[in-house]
Amino acid sequence: MAEIGRVAALKMARKLQEEKPENALTGTIIELAIKVHSTLGPGLLESVYETALAHELSMAGLRVRRQVQVPVVYDGIVFEVGFRLDLLVEEEIIVEIKSVESISPTHAKILLTYLRLSNKRVGLIINFSEALLKHGIKRIVNGE
Repeated sequence: MAEIGRVAALKMARKLQEEKPENALTGTIIELAIKVHSTLGPGLLESVYETALAHELSMAGLRVRRQVQVPVVYDGIVFEVGFRLDLLVEEEIIVEIKSVESISPTHAKILLTYLRLSNKRVGLIINFSEALLKHGIKRIVNGE
């Protein structure tokens, strides 16, 4: 049964790759997240999934940074207020790792805020607590 979910998620990733150039990168991230989820399963801490996914991304030859600080600029002043991206892949895609019952609208709003503050276009929320990872992936695009 888990194999069926993995195949569906891989098909979803490949479909995204065909639509726009940045989707090749998000597709790779999703494929590697599926590998991590298949190996570790649901129910662990977010930090475990973050570490494992960052490792897989690095092993795939991608540049990945963890816990990247996001400053807020207000009235010409830069505030370091503690916002941190879980993963930044190739300085382009923000990946927010979750291990929660379900992704809430608030999670999507937070990721959209991170995209705006960091002037990035695409982000992924990946919830590793889902039995089928494809149900725990949400793609957010800044400006759409």
